[in-house]
Formats: sequence, C-alpha cells, structure tokens
Amino acid sequence: MALKFSCADYTFPLLSLRQRLSLIRLLGFQYVDLGLFARDSQLSPEILMASPSDFTKHLKHDLDKADLSVSDVFLQIGETPDDSAVNDPNLLVRERNRAVFQYVLDLCSSLGCKHLSGLPGVQHPEIEKTRDDACAVAETAWRMEMSSQAGLLYSIEPHIGSICSDVDSTLAFLKTIPRLTLTLDYGHFIAAGQLSETVHSLVPFASHVHVRGGAKSHLQTSLKENRIDFEGMLERLANRSYRGFLALEYVWTDWQGCNRTDNLSETILLREHLSRFNVDSPEAMNV
Repeated sequence: MALKFSCADYTFPLLSLRQRLSLIRLLGFQYVDLGLFARDSQLSPEILMASPSDFTKHLKHDLDKADLSVSDVFLQIGETPDDSAVNDPNLLVRERNRAVFQYVLDLCSSLGCKHLSGLPGVQHPEIEKTRDDACAVAETAWRMEMSSQAGLLYSIEPHIGSICSDVDSTLAFLKTIPRLTLTLDYGHFIAAGQLSETVHSLVPFASHVHVRGGAKSHLQTSLKENRIDFEGMLERLANRSYRGFLALEYVWTDWQGCNRTDNLSETILLREHLSRFNVDSPEAMNV
C-alpha cells in the first residue's frame, strides 16, 4: 500500500493561513487538510458565509501559491462540539447548519476536494437518547446525500464526548446509515481506555484517517509516549486496499491538553515512522 500523507492546517494555528500553508509545503507535503472551524479567525464558517466568492478566491490563491491540494475539509460549525451540533434540538439551529453545509459543499467543489468530514453529534441531557440519536442519523444521512449529489464523500469523526465515543456506539451508528464512512482517529478511543485491537474493527469503514500519538487519558502525545498500534492499523488498511489519506493531525489547543507537544517535530517524526511501512503489498508490511 503506497501511503498518501497530508497535514492539517490547524496543526499550526498561531501562524497566519499563508504561513501555515507555506510551512506544510516546506515540510514536503503536497496535500493539506483544511479545518473550517468556528474558533479559527481565518478559516471559519462565518467568514465563508459572509462572502463566499471572496473567501473561496483568496483561499484558492493561497493554496495555489503554496502548491498544495486539499485532501479533506473538516467542518465544525460551533465553537465546541455541543455548540450547533448536527443533532441540536433547536430546529432553527439545524436549519442554519444545513445552510452552512451547502456553502461548504460549494467550497469543496471549487477547491477540487472530494472528501468532507464532520462530527456525529452529542448527547443532549434534556432530550431522550432515542430522539437525540434519531436526529443525528437523519441529519447525517442528509449530509451524505447532499455530498453525494455534489460528487463528494462525507464521513463522520467519532470523538470523545460524542454519541460515537467508543467502538460499540460507533458500530451501532454505522449500522443505521448504509455506506456511511469514518474519518478515523484512533486517539479518541485510546484516550478513553480502549485497546487498539478493538479499534481495528473500525478500519473497514475508514475513508480518511487522522494520525498522531496517543495514550490512555492522553488524546495527544509524542511519538515516544504513543501507545497506538499504528503498525497494526496500517496492516489492516493495506489488507482493505485503502486508497485514502493519512492526515498528520497534531493540534494545538487547550482542549484535552493538546498544547503540550512540539507539533512541528512530532509531525516530522511520525511521518518518518509511518513511512517505514510505505509498501505495495500486505505481506511486505511485516518488517
């Protein structure tokens, strides 16, 4: 399996967007994962909706100047996962979410990006779980359909605090929506105490993969402290003839203590580590 690497622009949030893209290209990446997050002062849904044509034009210019292509757009509409969640109980919030999503589809098409990631939703204490889950399923199915019509693949990223916070709940959610795929990040499961051997069962559903060091109770760690079985993950991806990206996704934020790693060094080290397994057949992965 020939590995395709990308790097998240939000690995380096203290830099301007142009600086982020230039650095990612300087590191040797040809592809970038873009984070369209409410917390980002340069790449946010609000800025996109305020002036879609200008936003797209300037972003395309910066990407062209850095000689980068977009491997994935990761959408988070609210400041936190429970803010403007896909299954928000308020109909008006969900309608606005849909409007934002349509703008993002147009953006992806303009950028030539074929993959779009989002969050699965959260549990709202005031809402019965079955209703909360049903709403998440309905909205996710709608996003999948709209993406398909636009020639894109939409996937969800299970994460800490979501309705897909462990392997069992993720598999249950996948069963409700045929052909739904995952932006798979082992770190969220490992941090919650699950074993890599258990998380491996999600590999068949992966259309995009986030990679960074992780360990129990630590969503993000250095490679030296990492407890994720990347070798086992790559072997299973190869057996599935995976053709998607491995996105280096170190982040820098107070959330879950993800501001305690040297993102620049760890991105380089992890890519070098994973590159050892850049092979053309599953048998060759036993190195």
